[in-house]
Parts: sequence; C-alpha cells; structure tokens
Amino acid sequence: MFVDKARIFVKGGDGGDGIVAFRREKYVPEGGPAGGDGGRGGDVIFRVDEGLRTLMDFRYQRHFKAPRGIKGRNKTMHGANAEHLIVRVPPGTIVIDENTQEIVADLTNHGQEVVVAKGGRGGRGNTRFVTAKHTAPEIAERGEEGEERWLVLELKVMADVGLVGFPSVGKSTLLSVVSAARPKIADYPFTTLSPNLGVVDTDDGRSFVMADLPGLIEGAHEGVGLGHEFLRHIERTRIIVHVVDMSVTEEEGRDPYTDWLKINEEIRLYNAKLEDRPQLVVANKMDIPEAEEKLQRFSQQLLENHGVEKVYAISSATHRGIKELIYAIADQLDAIPEAPHVEEVAEVAERKIYRYEQKDEKEFTIRRENETFVIESPAIENLLKRTQFGSHDAVMRFARIMRKMGVDDELRKRGATDGQIIRIGEYEFEFVEQG
Repeated sequence: MFVDKARIFVKGGDGGDGIVAFRREKYVPEGGPAGGDGGRGGDVIFRVDEGLRTLMDFRYQRHFKAPRGIKGRNKTMHGANAEHLIVRVPPGTIVIDENTQEIVADLTNHGQEVVVAKGGRGGRGNTRFVTAKHTAPEIAERGEEGEERWLVLELKVMADVGLVGFPSVGKSTLLSVVSAARPKIADYPFTTLSPNLGVVDTDDGRSFVMADLPGLIEGAHEGVGLGHEFLRHIERTRIIVHVVDMSVTEEEGRDPYTDWLKINEEIRLYNAKLEDRPQLVVANKMDIPEAEEKLQRFSQQLLENHGVEKVYAISSATHRGIKELIYAIADQLDAIPEAPHVEEVAEVAERKIYRYEQKDEKEFTIRRENETFVIESPAIENLLKRTQFGSHDAVMRFARIMRKMGVDDELRKRGATDGQIIRIGEYEFEFVEQG
C-alpha cells in the first residue's frame, strides 16, 4: 500500500562528556591537567534514495536517534565524534517541522541531503580551563544535548505522467494494461485511495513512470473528498494525462465535456501554475455503444472552445489506441525538461535549523512565582546541563558566569535576598549575597 504521510521523531546525538584528569607519569610528581574533550554527537541526516517509492518504512520505525559522542580521555585525548545517522527517504519527500509548520526541506534529487537534527557539541575537558591563576582546575563539561524535534513527512509522487479524471473513469485499468502494475480495480467511486505507480516501456526502448492518482470530485481544491491528498501528487508530474469516460450519461447528470471542465477547474484552483503543464486528453471506454457519437461532440467542443486539436480515443478493455497513446506520451516527455520546476528550499531550511545558535546568549528574563524567582534563558539552561555540579570548581565557574551576565544584579533589583529560592529549568538554587 502506498503511504504518503508520516510523523516521526528525530534526535541528534548528545555530545560526549569532557573529563577531569591529570598527568600521572614517573618523575612528574605534580603533572598538569590532561583531561580531553568529548566527541561531537552524530547528526540525523535525510538522504534521497531513488530506489524508494513510499514512506511505508516510517510506519514501523518512528524514532530516529543518532549515537552520542565518545567521552574524553586522559593524556588530553579527545573522544571520537559519533557517526551520523543516515535516514533514506524517497524523492519527492517534503519535511515539515511539526511545531512551527516550517518546511525543513524539499527533497527531490537522488543523493540530496539535509541535516534535520544536529548533534550536540562535546564537553570540554579540564585542560580547557587552565588560567594563570588556576593552573589545576577540576572543571569539565557535560556534552551538549542533540537537537530533537517531531517532523511530518509528506510524499509527492515522483512520476513522469499523472493520470487524472473523475473516479471510475478507467485510470487504474489503463495503468494495468500499459505496465506491470496491478492496482486494485472495481466499478465504484474511490477504488483508488492512494497512488499506484507503474513503469511503461515502449517498443523503441524508451520508458517512463506513470502514476494512477486518486479520482477527483468537485471541491477537491478545498479538501473535499480526497482533496489535497490527490492534488499534492499532480504537482510533481511532467505530463498530465486527463482520462475522460465516454460511457457517462445525461441521466447521471454528467457528460464528457462537463467532466473535463470540472477536473481542470479543480486543478487550476489548487495551483494555477498547473494550467501550463502539458496535458493529453484521453477518451476512454470507446468499446461501448454511442461512444463514437459522444467522442465526436466532445472533440468538437474542445477544439472550438479551447483549441485542443487531438483527443486520444482508447479502450482499455480491447486495447484500442493504447500503443498510439504510449508513443504520444513518450514523444511529449522527450520534448520537455527532465522535471517540473520545484522551488528549492533545502538551503533556506538548513539555515533555519541552525538559527538557534545565533541567539544572544546574554538574554534572560526573570519573573516571580510567590517567593520563588524564575529565570528563563535557553543559554543559561544549556550551561546548567553542561555543568558537572559535583565539582566545586565547576560550581564556582557557573556562579561567575551568572554574575558576568548580570543575573545577580537583576535579582537584587527585583528584591531577592539571602536564602530565597531561584529556579532555572528543573534546577533550584538558594540566593546567597557575597560577603
């Protein structure tokens, strides 16, 4: 079954912790600091694989977490960076941040990559904190947490040809005749609830991918029926093959020309640019009585009102006109560009991923909840997570940074006194005035 939408969780690997270590060598009784930095956590990277056609795999695995960096080692040796986690996706996948609804990437070409969750930096070892006054610091940082987010994946079919038309006009039958595809076929509306793909080969060695797309109804551009689930896929096709049923009757309140107008109107209202997409008109079910008379009237209406000179008359049941249609499609594909224009947003999206690094790290807000002062600052919360509070030196360093940022002064302005509780994220501290 074709799956064209999935919701997944991705998390970059946490950075490895830095360590506190000192040189312990013979004849060096007071060796200096020798704690190495932790390695960087792995990124979660989406890579386009043209061998994939669906998002089916994401129904069974929804969580993707990159490995964490290796812890630092003594003798100032760095921990190894973690391997990136490569997640393969089919061409035509649009990646959306569930929280912000921003497009993270529009992945169309084989091998194209985008980082969707960045790994955390490794923590620094105590060799990084040596100063002239503090030559043997017992300070090391924890690794930074990797970025995490929920993503929505949407797949637009990457096919050369898209079959469009009202439900039950014979699109699935046509696909089964011209390719090895075996779509589910029945004589009732909305038999096709998801796109079916088939590879069509011509006798002269050419080939193309054809998609049988779910049938349209009026109001589809507003999401009625399958609505946008269908229209999303048309955007990726290079050619539209519009299949019209010659068996419809006035008793049903339909006729071929009206059907053709309604489908094109829905496509236009969804995306006006699709009006410029090459379209072949196919009159199907020509094996039924009165089909020739209807075709003649239909062809005349298209020519007089829209300048459409050619209507391909076929019968999927008897294979009439099938070969001519296949060659006409192949000729049309040869005459147009490789793929329809797709706005490249991957580079813009990647900049969005890293935007958090550009924030002013000195920004913070303080609010009061009863007798507790609550400090809110992504930079301070990140510093908390990286600080190893089991070390006295690390605690003093944290306090110095808070003072330099102006947090202590702002707390005093707001009335903080000795012993009052200060909360930052999940941590609580006691405010102490320096003597």
